[in-house]
Amino acid sequence: MGIEMNLEGKIAMVTGASSGLGARFAKVLAQAGAQVVLASRRVERLKELRAEIEANGGAAHVVALDVTDYGSIKSAIAHAETEAGPLDILINNSGVSTTQRLVDVTPEDYAFVMDTNQRGAFFVAQEAAKRMIARAKGDPKKQHRIVNIASVAGLRVLPQIGIYCMSKAAVVHMTKSMAVEWGRYNINVNAICPGYITTEINAEHFASEQGQQLINLLPRKRVGNPEDLDGLLLLLASDESRFINGAIMTADDGMSAQ
Repeated sequence: MGIEMNLEGKIAMVTGASSGLGARFAKVLAQAGAQVVLASRRVERLKELRAEIEANGGAAHVVALDVTDYGSIKSAIAHAETEAGPLDILINNSGVSTTQRLVDVTPEDYAFVMDTNQRGAFFVAQEAAKRMIARAKGDPKKQHRIVNIASVAGLRVLPQIGIYCMSKAAVVHMTKSMAVEWGRYNINVNAICPGYITTEINAEHFASEQGQQLINLLPRKRVGNPEDLDGLLLLLASDESRFINGAIMTADDGMSAQ
């Protein structure tokens, strides 16, 4: 008896899809059969990703989204549902960071991180949930999934990125709050907390002497690749996760166990 994570017929929106983990998430969901709505500020990058997904037999749509702009959030989700149909899945992935000591954080730095990682993530999920709840009232058996991308930095303090840690800790508690309030509508809300994952943004750092020193402190002296999150993403996006709600799931190769 096998379990297949088949997302045929599902509509999934991925925020922050123009690069890094967001781009990988979109490709994985499309490969599993979902129609994917690609959302970010960098629309040209999204169009390139859409072409790649379509060349591999998938279906994708592009919407412009600035998660720091409430009007943009409402417009993007409305556009997504007009283009693709009612959302079944939201991968709430947009995120930014700065590297500095807390005493050097300016109000602009603080707003830059918090407006995207916490405030933006909240209002994206809220807008999607409003529509999911309305549909659930008409069809109580309808399943919806929201996956918030937090971080192991939301569970333990890491040096030089204190504001990022604070923002992702907020996402962890946000996830639990949403799960409790929205679970009655068959909206399962869970969070993935990745550890150190190599992407185009940080690959150069991990290859540097400083990056290698960091890697040597990890339990198995290695960092992950985006594909290491594929299985967990598909589980939480699928109907097979019907009994998983409010879970904060680490994928960090044992880092948080140290």
